[in-house]
Amino acid sequence: MSLLSDQGIPLEEISRLVGHSSTAVTELVYRKQIRPVLQEGAVAMDRIFKT
Repeated sequence: MSLLSDQGIPLEEISRLVGHSSTAVTELVYRKQIRPVLQEGAVAMDRIFKT
């Protein structure tokens, strides 16, 4: 999971790949690995919507 996440694979694709019923399950199981991706996404959104 963390290798896929590190390569920028979206959480939805990872969730389907590992057979989880939803991304919520994937987030729960892999929350430590996902945190850097979520933080990167938040930083990117801050840059996009910076006023």
